[in-house]
Amino acid sequence: MSGPGSRPAVKEIRAITVLAPAKVNLFLHIIGRRDDGYHLLESVFAFADFGDRITVESAPEMNFSVTGRFAPVCRRAGCDGDTNIVARAAVKLRQLCGVSAGATITLEKNLPLSAGLGGGSSDAAAALKVLQVLWRVEPDEARLVELALELGADVPACLVGEPCFVAGIGELITPLEIFEDISCVLVNPLKPLSTSGVFQTFAASGRAFSQPLALTPELTEDLWTLLKGTHNDLQGPALGMCDEIGEILGALEAAEGTLLTRMSGSGATCYGLYENREAAGSAARTIAAAHPGWWVKACTLTADARFLECL
Repeated sequence: MSGPGSRPAVKEIRAITVLAPAKVNLFLHIIGRRDDGYHLLESVFAFADFGDRITVESAPEMNFSVTGRFAPVCRRAGCDGDTNIVARAAVKLRQLCGVSAGATITLEKNLPLSAGLGGGSSDAAAALKVLQVLWRVEPDEARLVELALELGADVPACLVGEPCFVAGIGELITPLEIFEDISCVLVNPLKPLSTSGVFQTFAASGRAFSQPLALTPELTEDLWTLLKGTHNDLQGPALGMCDEIGEILGALEAAEGTLLTRMSGSGATCYGLYENREAAGSAARTIAAAHPGWWVKACTLTADARFLECL
């Protein structure tokens, strides 16, 4: 029994699960290139209410495993062990915070690999978030962002986890203050595309860089108007590497109720936007029935895609 001056007991956390939401690039402009070869970009990141899941449990040592639909793909790609970005994120956070405890980490892989959905980046960001809860650590924010950027250009924005305008090489992040839920259909041909390969194809094409948008608060509030005046600079190069992208875009455009369609990130996933969940669900069923070899998912792009479960 606790007395008047005693401290309240800290509830033991046995296991925690967190969503690692799919990231969708609503547009992606390449506006320049640094001397070190990194491309400068502008993009709006949105996050779905669907994605991978990270579960962590207390353990004396570090353990990592992959489950879920795409676990076999991870094994074939050799990224189901210590080289996985989630395992590397855990090691880096442990070192940063001087943690001696371990953790058993399980990645439930529900998103296709190398799909332009930021799966690995979102997985790493989710792991960084959930391990802070498990280990009860609060690293310096600037050092945490630096660690995230070391893992990958998209990880800092995924760490924010909210719809945001992203610039630079991914380190300049401005959350969007106004973002209403958008019904969406994601389609991937289950053929991975190398992000570095797509960027290299873009560089070799000699395409002109896009002009910076210089976004204003008023412009970001009217997201639909903004999107209609934007594009994905990597879509053309990716089309030359994966014919199915053109077929997917055609299928999305032909589906009833599609308002806008585009490739996400470096592909090959493309998205269609819809007025409501019913229209998105109908389009997803139609496309999936016509193309059973594709991965098709109706979802919602939302400002509140994150959830945390303590078990």
